[in-house]
Amino acid sequence: MLKEFKEFALKGNVIDLAVGVVIGAAFGKIVTSMVNDIIMPSVGLLLGKVDFSNLFINLGDKDYATLAEAKEAGAVTINYGLFINSIIDFLIVAFAIFFVVKQMNRFRKKEVPKKTTKECPHCVSSIPLKATRCPACTSLLSEDQVAAAKM
Repeated sequence: MLKEFKEFALKGNVIDLAVGVVIGAAFGKIVTSMVNDIIMPSVGLLLGKVDFSNLFINLGDKDYATLAEAKEAGAVTINYGLFINSIIDFLIVAFAIFFVVKQMNRFRKKEVPKKTTKECPHCVSSIPLKATRCPACTSLLSEDQVAAAKM
């Protein structure tokens, strides 16, 4: 069992996955910082100096000026501003992953479909590779033509 685990752990796919997770976590932190520190303050300024991270609905009786005050007092709140930030985080990460996967697929080898038909030299209709007689014009195909069509 230990030998099997060692083989599994040292396979390239597991190491690639581990590297991907570490890079993904770091990328997530960068995106979160970009959203919280660059995008949302700019959007908030355009919308009349709104701080999205401070938008909340207090479900209690007492009013609080900021989310920090409400949390400090232990009030139950719906933090829809933080939820908006998380949605923007997700959209940016999803777009970045989409872009990377799209580029990776572009560089993959495209499968060349196997040839299943050939052209009749007499009537130029499409016929199966193994055919020795054309079903359209009934011409007999020579062995040389059959062999050449298979290439």
